[in-house]
Amino acid sequence: MKIRRSILVPSVLLVYLAVMSAIGYPDYAAGRTSALYYFGIIAITLVILVLLYFSLRRRERYREEREKDIKNNSKKQ
Repeated sequence: MKIRRSILVPSVLLVYLAVMSAIGYPDYAAGRTSALYYFGIIAITLVILVLLYFSLRRRERYREEREKDIKNNSKKQ
C-alpha cells in the first residue's frame, strides 16, 4: 500500500515539530523563552501543517482527475 504524500510529508514535519518542541521546552521551563513565543511558534507551525495537508490533497485530487481524463480519452480514440 502506497502512503499518500499528503499524509507522509505533514506527518514527518509533525514529528520534527514535536522533537524541536521537546528540545526547546527546557528553555521555556527555565523562563528564558516566553509562553507566547514558545506556544505561538507551535500553533503557527500546526496551522501551516494543516494548510499543507489540504494543499497536497487538492493537488492529488487534481492529478487523479487528470489521469482519469487522459485514460478515458485514450479509450475513446
